[in-house]
Amino acid sequence: MTLALYYGGTFDPVHAGHLAVARAVREAFGTAPAFVPAADPPHRPAPGASAAQRTRMLELALAGEPGFRIDTRELRREGPSWTVRTLRDLRAEAGPTAAVAWVLGADAFRGLPTWHEWEALLGLAHFVVAVRPGHALDPLPPALSAACAGRWREAPADLAAAPAGRLFRLDMALHPASATEVRRGLAGAGGRAGWLDPAVAAYIAREGLYRGGPGPAGV
Repeated sequence: MTLALYYGGTFDPVHAGHLAVARAVREAFGTAPAFVPAADPPHRPAPGASAAQRTRMLELALAGEPGFRIDTRELRREGPSWTVRTLRDLRAEAGPTAAVAWVLGADAFRGLPTWHEWEALLGLAHFVVAVRPGHALDPLPPALSAACAGRWREAPADLAAAPAGRLFRLDMALHPASATEVRRGLAGAGGRAGWLDPAVAAYIAREGLYRGGPGPAGV
């Protein structure tokens, strides 16, 4: 069974840390994930760039990256970008027996019980949790820990063997990039930040983005 992988996030802006996660997923599973930018992220303040701008930055950053693509379904849909709605759409398209996995970081995974209809998520997809040093996965909130019992798998191939409901921990090397730090650097006197693709940095400069401050914490 082929596993379809999706990497959701605000990508505000997309930076080297996001690309490191996607490349690690591609290496582990032999398949590149599709990036799914959130139009109206319900769990954080308004992004510093519009959905169209964040998508354009993704296009620039992913140019020349083998296998990566962008799924813009959340931009075409009205209302909050709830992951449960996206996964229901994907499940309806793929069918009940297709293997689907959602990629996210450890911090986002630990916050899963705050997500809309979170109990339904594991019935719709597998979850690949990218864990970096310094971003501990444990201890999980009690409700999430109970929901995860018996679901963790050690091999990537185990996720392709079932439609949904399994968990895989993807341990990664430390990468210091964060969207908050990138925005803070862009808001500084020089208006620059590391960890950005040159084409993305040039686009941010042309559009005058992130000059008002670091903005909300997050991806």
